[in-house]
Formats: sequence, C-alpha cells, structure tokens
Amino acid sequence: MTLQLFGHPFSSYTWKALIPLYENGTPFIFRNLEDAEAGAELEARWPLKLFPILVDGDRTIVEATAVIEYLQVHHPGPVAMIPADPDLAVQARMLDRIFDNHVMGLMQRPVLNSLLPEGRRDPIGLDEAMAKLDKVYAWLDTYLADREWAVGDAFTLADCAAAPSLFYADWVRRIPEALTHLRAYRARLLARPSVARCVEEARPYRGYFPLGAPDRD
Repeated sequence: MTLQLFGHPFSSYTWKALIPLYENGTPFIFRNLEDAEAGAELEARWPLKLFPILVDGDRTIVEATAVIEYLQVHHPGPVAMIPADPDLAVQARMLDRIFDNHVMGLMQRPVLNSLLPEGRRDPIGLDEAMAKLDKVYAWLDTYLADREWAVGDAFTLADCAAAPSLFYADWVRRIPEALTHLRAYRARLLARPSVARCVEEARPYRGYFPLGAPDRD
C-alpha cells in the first residue's frame, strides 16, 4: 500500500517530513490539507489535528521526527537520515531538537503573538524570545564553522529540521550578516533539490504568513 503524508505545503514541519521522502524518491501520496476530506481524515486519525502525519497501511505515525525515524526503519533509501554511527546518531537527534525547539519554537513566538487580540499580546515575552534566538544563531554559527552539513559529512535528520527552521526564522529575525557560517549553511540547505522543491511548492501560500512574507527566497 502506498504511503500517505497528510500536511500542508506551507507548514514547516510538513517540509521536515517531505524532505527525506524527496531525498530518497520514496513513493507516497501527499494529502494536502487544503482539501476538506484530507482534513477530516487527519482529525479522525489524530484528534489534535497536528501535522504532518504519515499513514502506512493501518499504521499512523505522528510527529515529524518520528515520521523520519519510521521511514528509516520501514522504507529506507540511499540517503540515511539517522547515521549508522551511534555517536553521530545521538548528535543528529540533538541537533534535531535544537532546530525544532530553539529555532522554530522561538521563531513561532512573534507569529503566534501577532494572531492574538491586542490586549493578550506579550511584548516582553516576545523580546525575550528574540534575544534567545539571537543566542542560538550565534551558537550555531560557531558550531557550523567547519561543517557542510549539521552532523558528520552527510545530510541527516538534523538538516531536515534545520531547513524549514532557518528558512522561516530568517523571515522573522534576519540572521545577521556577521554570522557568515550560519548564513552560508542556510543557503546550502535552500539549494538542496529536496528543500528547493518544498520552497517552490509552498510559494503559492506565502500570503498565509501572518507577518507578511518578505520578497526574497
């Protein structure tokens, strides 16, 4: 039975699951949540309605990181997203959490804040979040100084998390010019065919970005 991925082309975490599928040429059906029927089936399978989810026969896998781990085990391809070396695997999983929690998580604060009624917005918390994002940017710039990809010499789970995180984070909090290693890494990610495909497929939906999408990328 063909795999099904439920998600939205503009969703950062949907990108994260799409990237390994594209990297490995894995056959699948994309269930775009612009379609009401796909949305209803998503809710029936995962009542929290968070996406992406992967459906493989009678199995439903939720959370993008778990989707990537599942693909590695049950539908492996030439590009291994979890390194065989156990130490590198730990590092890949660590960077995955850093990009999800401390880049994407912080980047989402101003987006979510902008959707709240004026009286419920939190400018102090927003400033604190952006200060933390600046610290993460600086740490990543140092970490990436002598690296092409996030872990080892190959494209991994960590890069799947990094691509959408840095793509959208730079829209919200521009990566400073001085952080040349981080900026170059973001550029390498966006030039990767699997990531470039996600960018192009999301382009028609840029009007959805609450803060207004910049005229670049």
